[in-house]
This record gives sequence, structure tokens and C-alpha cells, in this order.
Amino acid sequence: MVNYIVTLQCTDMPGIVRATSVAIVAIGGNILENDQFTDPVTGEFCMRTRFETEADDIGAVRSRLERDLATFSPKLGVRLEDERRRALVMVSTFDHCLAELLYRHEQGELPLDIAAIVSNHPDCAALAERYGIPFHEIPVTANTKVDAEIELRSLLDSFNVDFIVLARYMQVLSPELCSDFSGRIVNIHHSFLPGFKGARPYHQAYERGVKLIGATAHFVTSDLDEGPIIDQDVVRVSHARLPKDLISLGRDVERSVLARAVKLVAEDRVALVGNRTVIFSQ
Repeated sequence: MVNYIVTLQCTDMPGIVRATSVAIVAIGGNILENDQFTDPVTGEFCMRTRFETEADDIGAVRSRLERDLATFSPKLGVRLEDERRRALVMVSTFDHCLAELLYRHEQGELPLDIAAIVSNHPDCAALAERYGIPFHEIPVTANTKVDAEIELRSLLDSFNVDFIVLARYMQVLSPELCSDFSGRIVNIHHSFLPGFKGARPYHQAYERGVKLIGATAHFVTSDLDEGPIIDQDVVRVSHARLPKDLISLGRDVERSVLARAVKLVAEDRVALVGNRTVIFSQ
């Protein structure tokens, strides 16, 4: 048996689930998992279906689904579950998020292929080598930013990347790249934003006596750190915690939140509806 994952988005109306089910049965399929949601504000219908069948011709499977669902004009995704998504990870000097992704990938906890690691510094080259992942250093300055992004785009094409992960990459991507990869760039930041913008956010938090610190994983847009949220988490802290303690706790939250978000995206469990995300259960 071959497993497929189908994702679907369209305007909600009667008959979508039935038509999908009929198409799957017609190719000898058996639904293993199904999750759906209708956004009450936009009326957008979102669905993710995983099914098994003996049919191993993905072209024929896609054609049957497209034919039976044509009435609804959906945005339709069809892929073999075993054909994993390919991600390019970008990092600067802080390596905690990258290390978490590489470890979980090695342990089989992240169902994706890490095609390459790109950095504007050489610091993480040894970590990439340890895990056998190609490492590319692309320095970025005010004068080389345009050329650096051209080089990055060339790598994205050559590695046939499905999505990008910013694992504490401390450079702002151009609006054009954000637009071209809309819904396909995952970023992590501390949840102090926008309250503690700029340098030394954990020190600012300490000075204000915060009782919660956390992290947010989101899709990147041209509006800095304001893209649709994928996952979040927080940890309680007391007045006795020093800035170095907040930094340590913050790193723990950042790496776990980013890893969860990357897994969700890799498994096609995230649907974009305007500025919000629909997260299908795991």
C-alpha cells in the first residue's frame, strides 16, 4: 500500500468532503486520517487527508481528485507521504535552534530532508559537518546584501527546496524573497516582541520584572516579525532569575517551538487563511 497526503482549501460549500471521499474510494483508497476546518470569518474551508491505496501513480491520483473536485475550484496539494519535504536552514552565530533541528532529524523525529545550511558567519560550519549537511557561508553586509540574496536564490534552486527555516538567522530578507516564498519561510523569535524590540531583549525583560518568557514560530512576511503564527510556548520565571537565566530558558523554549513548527509544516499540517494559520492535529 502507498500512503498519500492531500491538502485542500476553497470556499466552503456542501459536498466537498463527499467528493473527496468518492474520489479516494474510486482509486481503491482507504482514509487513515482526516481533519477539516471552516473559518467563520472568511468562509474558507481547509482540509488535510491521509489515505492509503495500491495505486502508485501519483499523476493518476491527482487527476482523479482534480476531476472530482473541479466544481469547488480548490487549491489542491497531493504528495506521496514518503516523498519528504526539503528544507534549507539559515543560521547566524547562535546554534541552539540549528542543533535541535539536526538532532531531531538524526533521530527520525522530523520527517523532512535538510538539504543544506546557509549562514552569514562560519561559526556553525563544524556543526553542519558533524551531521553531514552541506554548509554554505554567504557573508552579508550593507554593500553585498543584493548579491548575497542572488547567491541564496541560486542555492534554493539547486537544492530544490520546498521551504526555508530561519534558525536564529539575524538578517532581514528582502520583500521580494518573502513574497516569492510566501507561506514557506519559518522563523523563530522571542515572544517579547513587540514589547521588547531591539538589542538585549532578555535584559530589557529582566529590568521590567517579567514573569513569563517565551518564543513564537511564524511565517515570514515583509512586515518584520508580524507573520502568521504557527506555534508558541512560554515558561514562568521568578524575580530571582538573572538575565543569564532568562537567556538559557529562552533558548530552551525557542528550540522546542521551532522544532514543533517545522514538523507541522513538513507534514502539511499548516494552512494559511489570511493572516492566521489553521493547525491540523498530530
